[in-house]
Amino acid sequence: RRTLATMVPTAALAADLAGEGLTGVRVVGRGVDTQLYDPARRSKTLRQTWGVEGDGPACLYVGRVAAEKNLALVKKTFAAIQVWHPKAKMVWVGDGPSAKQLAADHPDHHFAGMRIGEDLAAHYASADLFLFPSLTETYGNVVAEAMASGLPVIAYRSAAAAELIAQQKNGMVASPGDERGYVEGALWMLDEAERLGEMAEAARQTMLPRSWAGVVETFESVAREAMSNRA
Repeated sequence: RRTLATMVPTAALAADLAGEGLTGVRVVGRGVDTQLYDPARRSKTLRQTWGVEGDGPACLYVGRVAAEKNLALVKKTFAAIQVWHPKAKMVWVGDGPSAKQLAADHPDHHFAGMRIGEDLAAHYASADLFLFPSLTETYGNVVAEAMASGLPVIAYRSAAAAELIAQQKNGMVASPGDERGYVEGALWMLDEAERLGEMAEAARQTMLPRSWAGVVETFESVAREAMSNRA
């Protein structure tokens, strides 16, 4: 309470602190490397290694492969997608205690293991829909990375998704715990290729001002304002 300014990553956290009587709370946000995570890294060759046929949609999950990430909803959603898009492919990036069993249960899915740097960025850019069902994130950097890569996201309305996704414009969010709404949102996004492409471009445009350079600029602006108020 003695600070000149308190900087937080999301508007939701700012509201929580304001509700506790804290003043001078400013949203600075979190940055994403928009040069690393870039739609230009989309790779037809990589899609072929996944087993994607033609324009068949590739659905991507990136993160820890563990039960607390709500992976059951990823499987449920992709099963629904396959009904309407038989050539769809599910791609998993990451590792964790559930990975081995998941691979055994779903031999038709592609398991890429851990990926970092440009390799990870290419996986984001080469997919068509990002499935993010977690409700345990404090932020969820993967949402920002996917969107910067021009990859539309379907998620629950919480953490980074609530902050970044504009409904039916650059992605979709469902109310926390609404599995039916989540699945229907994913199906709606894949229903029209042109619309999905527009959402992909909008996702990229959303993240361009949120580069690390932009975050640093905001940080410096808040700091200067706080110091001038002190004077």
